[in-house]
Order: sequence, then C-alpha cells, then structure tokens
Amino acid sequence: MSYTLMPGDKAPNFEGLKGTDGKLYGLKELDSDLFKVLFFTCNHCPYVTGSDELTRNIAEKFKDKVEFIAINSNSENTYEEDSYENMVLRMKEFNFPWLYLHDKIQTTASDYGALKTPHFFLFDNQWQLLYTGRNTDNPRDISSRTTNDLEEAVKQATESREVTIPVTNPIGCNIKWEGKPAHWMPPEACDLI
Repeated sequence: MSYTLMPGDKAPNFEGLKGTDGKLYGLKELDSDLFKVLFFTCNHCPYVTGSDELTRNIAEKFKDKVEFIAINSNSENTYEEDSYENMVLRMKEFNFPWLYLHDKIQTTASDYGALKTPHFFLFDNQWQLLYTGRNTDNPRDISSRTTNDLEEAVKQATESREVTIPVTNPIGCNIKWEGKPAHWMPPEACDLI
C-alpha cells in the first residue's frame, strides 16, 4: 500500500471499533475540543514495544490538550499476539493513557493508509490532519534517538503554530493484512521502511 493520508486531509469516518474496555467507538464518540493523535499499533512489534513509553510520556505531557487513540489493525491469524484478547491483557499490564481499539476487519487501517506499526496521525479538533509519520527516528531503542518528531509536532500544534515538519516516514513493522500470505518471522525481523 502506498496511499496514506496527508496534511490537510480530513479524517475518514469509522465506527464500531471495539475498545479494550468493551465499548464501541467511532469518530463521533471521540468528538471533543481536543487535538487527537490517532496511531496504528499492535501488541508484538519491537518498534511499538520499544517506543510505547515515549508515546506514554507525550500523551501524559499533553493530556489537557490532546487525546491519544491507539488502533490495532493487525490480523490475529498472522500474529496470534495481536488478538483482541491479548490487547486487553496488554492494557491491563501497562495501563496506557489512551483508548486501544480493535480494527478487526482492517477497513480503518486501509482508509487512513496506515503503513507501519507504529504510524501516527495528529489531527486538530476539526479532524484535519496536521502531521503524519513517526514518533522518533529510533523507535526500537529510544535511548539512541536523535529526533522527537511527534512531540515537536504536538507542541507546535497545541501552541497554534504551524507544524514545521508535517510528514516523516513511519518506522516499524508492516501492517499484517488478513489473507495476505505471510511467512512466519520473529518480531526482530520486522520490515523497515
């Protein structure tokens, strides 16, 4: 897939995504005056697990201005670790400060053009895209990172400034599409962009 949303685009609608809290969510349930960081993620990818605490720090730092929403679109038939049940267990274990939604039929990932896990989309309170891409340049080992791309974009947006770097390449594992043949490989062998 080469398509992805670009800055200025409006967020495609979605509805009925099951959260780890058992409730169903769509755009209308997320409507508020807050900015939104919607990001595609999963349970197993080392680029996700390596950077989740950095994402947590950003979410907590901007919690009064920005709502974070995580979406897992990976096929559990490719990686059983990415099942809804394991999403629930992961949230119980780590208590992340965001909603964690299951895109079981993968239409949301397709509509947004999610390229990797993780892939971040920052929207204003009118659901217009301001930033798309990565959290940082080294999500697998954040101690070696040289950028804070997502945090800088969120900081500029919440200060009513223009996002100076609105597009970066997401770094991580490919989305695991249902029905697409996938040879098993260990998580450390995930494809980079």
